[in-house]
Amino acid sequence: MATQWGLCGAGKISHDFSVAMKTLPPGDHQIVAVAARSLERAREFAKKHSIPKAYGSYEELASDAEIDMVYLDVLHTEHWRMGLLVLQAGKNMLCEKPFAMNSREVGDLIAASKKSNVFLMEAIWSRFPLHREARRLLAEDAIGEVKLVKAFSGSPQHHIPRSVEKELGGGALLDIGVYILQFVLMVFNGERPESIHATVVLLNTGVDEPMVVMFPRNRLAFCFFSITVSLPNDATISGIKGTIRVLGPMHCPTTLEVNGKTTQYPLPEASLPLNFTNSTGLRYEAEEVRQCLYAGLKENPRMPLSELALLTEIMDECRKQVRMVFNQDSQ
Repeated sequence: MATQWGLCGAGKISHDFSVAMKTLPPGDHQIVAVAARSLERAREFAKKHSIPKAYGSYEELASDAEIDMVYLDVLHTEHWRMGLLVLQAGKNMLCEKPFAMNSREVGDLIAASKKSNVFLMEAIWSRFPLHREARRLLAEDAIGEVKLVKAFSGSPQHHIPRSVEKELGGGALLDIGVYILQFVLMVFNGERPESIHATVVLLNTGVDEPMVVMFPRNRLAFCFFSITVSLPNDATISGIKGTIRVLGPMHCPTTLEVNGKTTQYPLPEASLPLNFTNSTGLRYEAEEVRQCLYAGLKENPRMPLSELALLTEIMDECRKQVRMVFNQDSQ
C-alpha cells in the first residue's frame, strides 16, 4: 500500500521533492495533498504536480485523515510552530533542515513526536545512500583510525533574503553549515565533541557570512562554510591507512572516492526543471521514511533523534561563541 504524503508548504524545495517522488513507484508513494498560506497558491502547485487536494491553511492539512506522512517545507523560523501543529495532530513528519532554530525548539518537537507516538526525521537525503556507504567503509576499517575530517561548502547567496535576514533564520550556519556538521557527526558516529571552536564574520544584518568550526579531540574536524564565496563543496575523511572523499557537491553527492578509487551514484532524470542541484536525490529520504514506517519505527536508526538534538546543540554553541542571537533564543 502506498505511503500517502501531504506537503506542508508549496515552495521551491517542495517542487523538487514532488519531482523526485515521480522517480519512485507510484504504488509505494503518493502525494495526496498540499497546503500553502493561500488557497490559490496551493491549487496552482497541486495542478502542476497532479496532486488531488489543495488546502489554503496548514491546519486543514494536519487534520486530513488520509495523510500518513507530512513533508514540512516552510521557513526555518516556522519549523517549530508548524512542526508542533503537525505532530500534535498525530501525523508522522519529515522536516526540512534545519530541524528548528535552537535546542529548545528541537526538544519541543522531539517531545511532541514521542507524546503522539509518531515518526520524526530531519530531511538530509545525502545520508542515503552515499553517506551510508561511507559509514559502512569506516565500520569496516577501510581507512583505519580517522584522524581528520575536513569539509568546505559555500555559494554566493547575498541576493536571497532568507539567507541574509536574521528574522528569516538566515546565515551560513543554518543554511549550509548544518550539512557539514551532520556529516562530521556521521563520521564520528554521533560522538559528542570534546570542545568546539567557532569563528565568524557577521553581516550587518547580524547573521554569519562565513564561519569556521573546529572539533578538537584525539582527532580533528575542520569545517568552513560561507554564503559569500564559492567553495569546493567537498569533504575528506583522513585515516591512518587511507582517505575517503565525498566529491562536490557534498550536500547532495553522487561521487565517492575511496583510496583513489571512484564510485558513481547516478541519480534519475527529472521530469521537470529543478530549483536545486541533484534534487531527485530527495527520493532517498522518502523511501527511507517508508521503510521506517513499515518497520514500525518512530525514528531513523541511521539518523536518530538524539544525534539531531546534538547537532542543534553544536550549532547553538557555535552561535553562542560568535554572539549570534535569534529572536527565538529569548522565547
